[in-house]
Formats: sequence, structure tokens, C-alpha cells
Amino acid sequence: MIVKPVRHVEHVADLTEAESVELGPLLRQVSATITEVISPEQVYVCLWSHAEARPCHIHFVVQPASKADMDRFGAYGPALQMAMFSEGTLPDEAAVVEICERFRQVLSH
Repeated sequence: MIVKPVRHVEHVADLTEAESVELGPLLRQVSATITEVISPEQVYVCLWSHAEARPCHIHFVVQPASKADMDRFGAYGPALQMAMFSEGTLPDEAAVVEICERFRQVLSH
């Protein structure tokens, strides 16, 4: 696997042409992997870039959205994300390791 150096970027507009060409297929591939492994109703892809009300760097949240989560929190879309973040519950570490391994298997093909 080739690991590229990480560059600090505060805005999507700051991406190079090559970086922006890679971004779309990467987000599609990760979303497709989540869909294959988890089968959520939807996969949210959101850009978050603020820390203390200032842009600090870009990162994307790629989040499965299930009917169970929507029912549990009584929300969907950005409100669901905020409700989940606000709850502050962390997933079981063993469950995270297991799902990451399943993602790796799908992404490696």
C-alpha cells in the first residue's frame, strides 16, 4: 500500500486538482463499503471543518443512518448526527475492531 503524505487544508477549494479528483471516488468507495457491510437506509457524507467556530481543517463524516437510529433519536439528517454526537456514547471497542476488519476485507477487493 502506498501512503501519501498528509497536507493540512482548511477548505475544499484549497484542494489541488489531483486531490479533488481522488476525493469523489474515495467517498463513493467508502460509502459503498458501508452499504455492503451494514446495509443502512442511507449513508451520510458530510464535511465538518470547524473547531471553536473557526475552520481548522477539512474532514468528512461518512456515517451509516439506520431506521433504528432514526427511531431511537427521533431525528434524521443533521439532527440525527447532532443527537448521536450529543449523547456521547462510545461504541464497544471490540465491535469497532470487528466492523473495521469487515470494512478492510471489502475494501481490499
